[in-house]
Amino acid sequence: MSMDLANGMTPVSTRVMNLSHLLTETARRHPDDIGFVWGERSWRWAEMEARAEAFAYALVEEFGVRKGDRLLVQSANCHQMFEAMFACWRAGAVWVPANYRQSPADIAWLAASSGAKGLLCGAAFAEHAAACQAHVEYSVAIGESDFAPDYETLVARHAGRRLPAVAVQRDDPAWFFFTSGTTGRPKAAVLTHGQMAFVVTNHLCDLMPGTGPEDASIVVAPLSHGAGIHQLAQVAHGVKTILPAGEKFDPAEVWALVEKWQVTNVFTVPTIVKMLVEHDSVDEHDHTSLRYVIYAGAPMYRADQVKALKTLGPVLVQYFGLGEVTGNITVLPPAFHHIDDARMKIGSCGFARTGMQVQIQDAEGNEVASGETGEIAVIGPAVFAGYHDNPEANRKSFRHGWFLTGDLGHMDEQGFVYLTGRVSDMYISGGSNIYPREIEEKLLAHPDISEVAVLGVADPVWGEVGLAVCVPYPGAVLDADGMAAWLDGKLARYKLPRHYVFWEEMPKSAYGKITKKLIRETLIERGDLKEAT
Repeated sequence: MSMDLANGMTPVSTRVMNLSHLLTETARRHPDDIGFVWGERSWRWAEMEARAEAFAYALVEEFGVRKGDRLLVQSANCHQMFEAMFACWRAGAVWVPANYRQSPADIAWLAASSGAKGLLCGAAFAEHAAACQAHVEYSVAIGESDFAPDYETLVARHAGRRLPAVAVQRDDPAWFFFTSGTTGRPKAAVLTHGQMAFVVTNHLCDLMPGTGPEDASIVVAPLSHGAGIHQLAQVAHGVKTILPAGEKFDPAEVWALVEKWQVTNVFTVPTIVKMLVEHDSVDEHDHTSLRYVIYAGAPMYRADQVKALKTLGPVLVQYFGLGEVTGNITVLPPAFHHIDDARMKIGSCGFARTGMQVQIQDAEGNEVASGETGEIAVIGPAVFAGYHDNPEANRKSFRHGWFLTGDLGHMDEQGFVYLTGRVSDMYISGGSNIYPREIEEKLLAHPDISEVAVLGVADPVWGEVGLAVCVPYPGAVLDADGMAAWLDGKLARYKLPRHYVFWEEMPKSAYGKITKKLIRETLIERGDLKEAT
């Protein structure tokens, strides 16, 4: 039957696979293979599927969960959290994971703003559960607690009960993906079953081709964010997930697990890659099994790229993509990462992902010429359905069907994208636009600089001037005069920072990212910002 949608015909069906079926299919094909490892324990695919189905049955029969209900999750990484995600989808509910390091008041706000009916909460977070009590109808604890029935008890009670996956449409919500909240309160980006099925397929196609049941993936970030999306792709191809036993990030433990389980891929952020390759334990363990070290969340500075390539070999994969596009905008595969500057497209985050279209636009939505800076916009199946209950944010984020990322950049004639920074990071000094990343790259070339961040601060003469926060390597001694001398001749004078601050470490988000919001807050707390202005 031929359908002409332009002339008013409607699709016969928009029904799609329920995402829980990814686990079901893998358990069917590889029932006795290990699917998840946490410390000394492991779970096979068939066991994970059975446990997820039992918890889904509990959600429906004991708590009355229905299609579209939201389940808020406050939990550190654990196997229960991971399998509960599939149970949630099987029951037709929406997965709403929170950054577990937030305060009880923050989590209560997320419960209210998301309209969550239920709370899945680690037993260690009793205060968070209490703060949410007024907003949710039921709670489930991971571990023994005084505030809710235990997850394991529910799974055991309903073991062997059958619950077919709820039918879903392409645009049915599956995941409320909270933004990092770099400005104001976090927003809930609505990710759908159809959208995420595309993202999973694209991740396997563009980020880690050839990945399958013989592979293993290690988790070094909270599953509530991009790491959860990454591990969902592993389930789709029967790849075992390795979860470190310790809650705190430990490079030595990570490298030991890479060797033990012959880990082939990892997803993380540039700051974590830097910590891994600079730790002494990297040379104490065999990591030759690694094929894809995937980093996102921010561009990796050139000095850190070179160090990682020299240490790990040609395994780096970069992608650019916000939560709203589920990490699915550009990719820079291993073949485009080089130690030799002459062979490397330095500063590029890659080219458009398969099935996606990327454009650099001016303030009116017109595509700009190659090499010209503008806002990065994107269309394609990975773009989210919009922000939950936030029409103003939706109005500002979409223009002529394009999603506006809020990131500035330019594109070369071959379609490679170069990030300049966030629109909100750019500052204006004496009428000139200043993009911090260019300055940061120059500072990081200094042999004694480990990390750096440049941001604009108020100035009575120039409007704004640059302030550079520098973290030296242990034992190094730096000062403002030395930094100014280092930059002399490397940048136009109007781009040079006016102020320098030296810290022992940089504040980082729960996901290991260095954000200008956190840095500015820390500057204020320490009184450094006041001194600069």
